[in-house]
Amino acid sequence: MDLRARVQSCIDQELRTQATVLDELGPDVTDLLDRIGSLLAGGKRLRAAFLYWGHRAAGRPDSDELVRLATAMEFFQAAALIHDDVMDDSDTRRGMPAAHRALAAVHTERGWGGDDERFGVAGAILAGNLCLTWTDELVATSGLPAGDLARGREVFDRMRTQLMAGQFLDVVDSVRPWDDLPSAERIERAQRVIRYKSAKYTVEHPLLIGATAGGLPDSDLAHLSSYGLDLGHAFQLRDDLLGVFGDPESTGKPAGDDLREGKRTVLIAHTLNGADDAGRQLLRSHLGNPDLDDSTVDHLRAVITASGAVDAVEDEISTLAARARTSLAAATGISPEARPVLDALVEISTSRTA
Repeated sequence: MDLRARVQSCIDQELRTQATVLDELGPDVTDLLDRIGSLLAGGKRLRAAFLYWGHRAAGRPDSDELVRLATAMEFFQAAALIHDDVMDDSDTRRGMPAAHRALAAVHTERGWGGDDERFGVAGAILAGNLCLTWTDELVATSGLPAGDLARGREVFDRMRTQLMAGQFLDVVDSVRPWDDLPSAERIERAQRVIRYKSAKYTVEHPLLIGATAGGLPDSDLAHLSSYGLDLGHAFQLRDDLLGVFGDPESTGKPAGDDLREGKRTVLIAHTLNGADDAGRQLLRSHLGNPDLDDSTVDHLRAVITASGAVDAVEDEISTLAARARTSLAAATGISPEARPVLDALVEISTSRTA
């Protein structure tokens, strides 16, 4: 069975276990479990893969215990996605209604009292919190040796703390004045959000949790850290491009959804720098409008492309991917089994259809 299938099997088993724990509360909590289960039925499993192959890079063998530890990353991501969708007021996730929208629809369908949207947000926050709790349980009960888990625990704790604060950086930057900033500062702020909201928890931290728990020497850990940061950064830049230009069938979100949400990405920072006055005015007047129609999205895409922003971001993705491979090559102590997989993950993580 391949890693993705094994992770899914572990997810399904954990959800069954937690359903048993919640049985005594009665059927009302089934709605939370259903939303979590639907979200965890999809995804690329990249974070689980990076943890798994970080551990294998240290020369450790495959095991069901390692897969269980890797699966914890999927529950952690689920928590982040559920909460992120609430903060962004997103309608969809992976081609389905976002958790808060789905729960609001349940409230409406059943004719309950009170505000359906408030109910949905409250339920989604709690669903995300459950995923955080189960993340910790999966780590603690993975079955790997206690000494190994203790070594990886510091990185695990740092990942959780920095991601939550990174989410807040994104919230702060979404409301802080942006238009009058120098171009370099807009880009720097967007890069900082990428580092702490995405790059670290997507690649670097899962990889280092696995490698540190496996006992990889510090010199190789440093190279894997550089590999992970650069690759995680490139992954998010690709995601930002897909958020504007991606196919909804692949992304699971409406075309141009990042424009409707008003995300202040590196792509948008480059656009404001390179567009003409008319293009900048069009972007500023429509960015963050939740009611953008497809025609306006197309016009904004044209402005972004003409500004040179797409080419600039593509060049940065290529540079970061090359740097990641250089760092991987410098990690001479990693296992021969892990090296080709980690190299392949560079392409997988930065693909134009990622």
